[in-house]
Amino acid sequence: MPATPAAPASAAAPASVAAAPQVQREALARGVYELAFSPRQNAVFVASSGGFGADSDPGKILRLDPQTLAVQAEIVLDRKAFGINIDDAADRLYVGNTVDTSVTVVDIANNRQVGIVQLQEKTTGEDGKSRYTHDLRELVPDPANHRLYVSGHGEKSVLFVVDTQKLEVVNTIEGLGGPKAPGLAFDADNNRVYASNLQGELLTIDPVKGDVVQRVKTSAEQPMNIVVDRAAKRLYVTDQGASLIRDYQIKSLPGFESKHPGNRVVVFEADSGKEVASIETDEGPLGLLLDAPRKRLYVTNREAGTVTVFDSESHARLHTIEVPDHPNSLALDAANNVLYVTIKNGDKAEKTANESVARIALPD
Repeated sequence: MPATPAAPASAAAPASVAAAPQVQREALARGVYELAFSPRQNAVFVASSGGFGADSDPGKILRLDPQTLAVQAEIVLDRKAFGINIDDAADRLYVGNTVDTSVTVVDIANNRQVGIVQLQEKTTGEDGKSRYTHDLRELVPDPANHRLYVSGHGEKSVLFVVDTQKLEVVNTIEGLGGPKAPGLAFDADNNRVYASNLQGELLTIDPVKGDVVQRVKTSAEQPMNIVVDRAAKRLYVTDQGASLIRDYQIKSLPGFESKHPGNRVVVFEADSGKEVASIETDEGPLGLLLDAPRKRLYVTNREAGTVTVFDSESHARLHTIEVPDHPNSLALDAANNVLYVTIKNGDKAEKTANESVARIALPD
């Protein structure tokens, strides 16, 4: 079946979509990043780095009431918290300590830190300074095989494979390209990991063999976050189009020439990497989340300060939700059709100002 053309950003919502999403919002902590919803715990968990500098707060996980966004507990961590993902059946939250190239493991049933997995040690450079060669971005659990996959991006990006029973690194898969590999997703049906990099490549990884088994050059210049549509066997990838990233690409990639402005979600066949559709978003798309049973695709647009809602089958835009300044990551309470969004402050905000979480009650 041919791909349905993307609806332009100015397209009106279908007449059948009447009710508007209802938004409530709370400023909660400094350095708010990713979040996750736990059906077992009926709670939202939010990563807070605590900010940086001498006056920064410790890294922590906030446990929120999913109805009111009230803080039910603060789980203080030994290291700063950025990316997170959840293994709900195991009552575990995995927290990326980006600046320490490690993962903190949190018991969400008892609200406590239970371990730290150091993914690599520092090395000494030619300047005599010790540093990590990779920082972290995304974490994806594979509960059936007791694995956690973590993207380590740097000049030569890698995939860290963690044994979640022993809490140790069991493999470091090379060949993810460079200079950065921001996107990561896992397809449990086919036991495949998907990654993206700023060379515009979409990568398929066999985590058992420890190899990159497919590398496809795409039209997406800044492929960022990835979600898998397991039923349709497709991948949705945000193509951000940020000027700062474009400047970085020009400096880092010899011969790089920008040919597409981004600001879209690109849809690929999971098996072949073939591009099948391009969906126009607002400016600076980053996070995305698929509610497959409802056929809804949610996208955070960092620069526009919006969350856009699409029909994942027709690609029609259904809603544009204002959540300024910089909406970041998403989580979904599927049973109650409620979306949660972390929101970063703009440049004009005070350095010590708390950042926010929004609760969006979606129409049926």
